[in-house]
Amino acid sequence: MENINEIVKMLKEGAVILYPTDTIWGIGCDATNPQAVARIYDIKKREDSKALVLLAKDLDMVARYVKELPFMAADLVELNDKPMTIIYPGAIASKRPDAGEKAIIDKHFLAYNVVAEDCSVGIRIPNMDFCQQLLHKLGRPIVSTSANISGEPSPASFADISQEIISAVDYVVDRSFEQNLTSKASQIIKLELDGQVKIIRA
Repeated sequence: MENINEIVKMLKEGAVILYPTDTIWGIGCDATNPQAVARIYDIKKREDSKALVLLAKDLDMVARYVKELPFMAADLVELNDKPMTIIYPGAIASKRPDAGEKAIIDKHFLAYNVVAEDCSVGIRIPNMDFCQQLLHKLGRPIVSTSANISGEPSPASFADISQEIISAVDYVVDRSFEQNLTSKASQIIKLELDGQVKIIRA
């Protein structure tokens, strides 16, 4: 628990971490901090026009960062038995700063650079003790993007993570927290407020 408290303190200070999730190892940060998010894009050598997946503790946390929960969301979360990322419309995010301006950090708004151009955001509720404790103590979503350079294969285990990634982050979570990883990315489902459901990745 002391270790988790230290990780949470670092996240609040803008750190980027390498950590195990319920699927694969991920690169993460406080999802409300645009500067930390920008570092993740740099580490992955990825364009910031591509949105990032987030982790949230539960649907109550999700509801704080989207304007309205699609009615099917609760059923999908309750009934699903494997890792699932839901893309929600209407993310509540900070404004992209104009040239010369500094991006604001406000725990009530997702960082502008984690959401897609259509203002949607992909969020997963992990069934994993470590991530749940981290999210509970931080009190807001965490970025969860695969621990690889963009375009390269996602690492199935810690041993597959490149030294370039390991050296670029501020903190590597102890492997003892790794538990029941599926070793593959989650399914992705996009929901609309009118009831439309689109399977992005089965």
